[in-house]
Amino acid sequence: MNKAFVKESDDEDDDSGEPLPEIPAGTRNYITPAGYQRIRAELFQLIDVDRPEVVRIVHWAASNGDRSENGDYIYGKRRLREIDRRIRFLTKRMDLAEVVDPSIHHGNDQAFFGATVSYVTRNGEQHVVTIVGIDEIDPLNGKISWISPVARALTKSRVGDLVTLQTPAGPEELEIMAVNYPAPGPA
Repeated sequence: MNKAFVKESDDEDDDSGEPLPEIPAGTRNYITPAGYQRIRAELFQLIDVDRPEVVRIVHWAASNGDRSENGDYIYGKRRLREIDRRIRFLTKRMDLAEVVDPSIHHGNDQAFFGATVSYVTRNGEQHVVTIVGIDEIDPLNGKISWISPVARALTKSRVGDLVTLQTPAGPEELEIMAVNYPAPGPA
């Protein structure tokens, strides 16, 4: 297909199609050491393995002649743009990242960034969440962003505290049952 009929934008930050969490103005991109290592590993995978392989395929496809109907060339170029876009995004996130090691709070009973907090709702539902950076969220595994309403309600609370979470259905009280941090690693 002729490029005149295809709208392609190179200014998007991510190729997943879903909006990414914004870093609140005036704050840093807090991230745990494990989260930073995951982003770094993905970046190096893209730069050292994925991109060179796609460049090799595109180079091979370009040498085959007519590029207008060459699927390997067309899709290779598209994949190359996606990889470059993701590299730019990860590089920006790493530049803004402030690594915070939650193990410095090990043994503390007050919830801060990196804490794993167990709480009970008014109707008896138990929840366990870990407060992490916006690039590390995984709600299905209990990892919530430090800017989420739940994390904001839990932050600075202690074991035994009752905190109020503002929900669309109205305020909900949460009782803090436990606050845990990872143990410090070997020095």
